[in-house]
Amino acid sequence: MMVSLADLRAERPDVFSDGCPTRTVLDHVMGKWGVLVLVGLSDGTQRWGELRRNVTGISEKMLASTLKTLEGDGLVRRTAYPEVPPRVEYALTDLGQDLMERMLPLMAWVAENADAMLDRPK
Repeated sequence: MMVSLADLRAERPDVFSDGCPTRTVLDHVMGKWGVLVLVGLSDGTQRWGELRRNVTGISEKMLASTLKTLEGDGLVRRTAYPEVPPRVEYALTDLGQDLMERMLPLMAWVAENADAMLDRPK
């Protein structure tokens, strides 16, 4: 069953309004790089280089910033191993996995419809 904005606002009147935390979360998880990093990590734990190769086009600076933001939001877990050379792995937390269970169907829809949408006459 589809939930409407009215349904959401019945439970929480300020949802998605200016200054509401939902806008910050949407910015973090629905921005281009946030989505692509989360989708990349939905395949499992990855090291920096693997993730950078999987999220093509992202700069090192943007990857670092995005990972730090998603880690701060509790969606990504960073594990550093005390080895030489240092090894760092990134994985979705339980919260991140829950989000991706909901987001991956949307990503599948986008993949299925993107060509047709962009090929439409303007």
